[in-house]
Amino acid sequence: MGLFVMPSLGADMESGTLAEWLVVPGDTVARGDAVAVVETQKGAIEIECFEAGTVQELKAKPGTVLPVGAPMAVIRAEGEAAPELDAVPEPEQELEPQIKPEPAAETAPAPARGTVPAAATAVAGTVKASPAARVRAAELGLDLGTVTGSGPGGAVVLADVEPGGKRDTGAPASRLDEMRKAIAAAMTRSKQTIPHFYLSQTMDVQGALDMLAARNAGVPPSERILLGAVLLRAAALAAQKAATLNGHFTDGAFHPAEQVNPGLAVALRGGGLVAPALADVPAMTLDGTMAAMRDTVARARAGRLKSSELTRGTITVSSLGETGGEVMAGVIFPPQVALIGIGAPQLRPWVHGGEVVPRRVVTVTVAADHRVSGGRQAARFLSEFETLISQPEAL
Repeated sequence: MGLFVMPSLGADMESGTLAEWLVVPGDTVARGDAVAVVETQKGAIEIECFEAGTVQELKAKPGTVLPVGAPMAVIRAEGEAAPELDAVPEPEQELEPQIKPEPAAETAPAPARGTVPAAATAVAGTVKASPAARVRAAELGLDLGTVTGSGPGGAVVLADVEPGGKRDTGAPASRLDEMRKAIAAAMTRSKQTIPHFYLSQTMDVQGALDMLAARNAGVPPSERILLGAVLLRAAALAAQKAATLNGHFTDGAFHPAEQVNPGLAVALRGGGLVAPALADVPAMTLDGTMAAMRDTVARARAGRLKSSELTRGTITVSSLGETGGEVMAGVIFPPQVALIGIGAPQLRPWVHGGEVVPRRVVTVTVAADHRVSGGRQAARFLSEFETLISQPEAL
């Protein structure tokens, strides 16, 4: 018998609001199954189960604000006999005072699995709203079409529909503001606790751009490969050769990762940033990397990420894309130990084939944790990265 608790989805998360359950007592779950939707500053996140078993009890109601580590459900392990009701373990006492339920009608039942209240269904196709906001609006008989959303892209969130809540103040607090506060707090802790050092190198990417131009000629936009996929894959492969940049620093020690799961920094529409991770990029093809990037970015901007995507990252890659600044030095996202910042391609005079010719170049900057690695390891990463993008056909 085990407690399923509110997971930490990053160093910038202290609590989350349970938006809806995707399971009911008696359901059998497998490792990796989504069991709940939780609203955080980053949007609605599907929370996955990390053990197989049977759902014995749901300990939290939708709309409840839960701190990280607070009990959410009881899951009976595979093969374990069902206990008597009075034998179900209670949550740890010190966590109980931290659970702060949002105001809710006591008689309003939680929606059954797979169902959406009628009021929410009527507007589901026309109004952008979080799952929790839809459920609460249905309980109140509120037309979401009359509510001004304060979430990403104007989406209606739970605070917008609560009676006496932010929607009645005339000045709704934006989820973006909360996200910015959380990011600022996490990055401040990172700079205060991690001894950062930086190493940069400018590299020729003209060959990679020429290869992509030939490959994408006559191909629909949805099937084209972007430079970002080449850079992400090169970073993942280079990290295999510089293992001290790929892993986590926890409990006072570095723990190298078995896979390279690069977090992809995604700018959200309307502002804000998330860094969901792609699993085992070195095992993918270049086409597979591009497809995974498209899917991840689309779901990040739609607020449909999974909890594992926010926690499995082993190194983060942040790129300015096709246009923007020439150099970017980032802040490490703990417990990771490195972040790779990639500036936008610049046209520069460059020595190529013994001649000075115009070439597109990028500047790659490694931000690394000096407790784990030094300049030599960062230089090795940059050398491997440069070799890989100079032979893009091998990617």
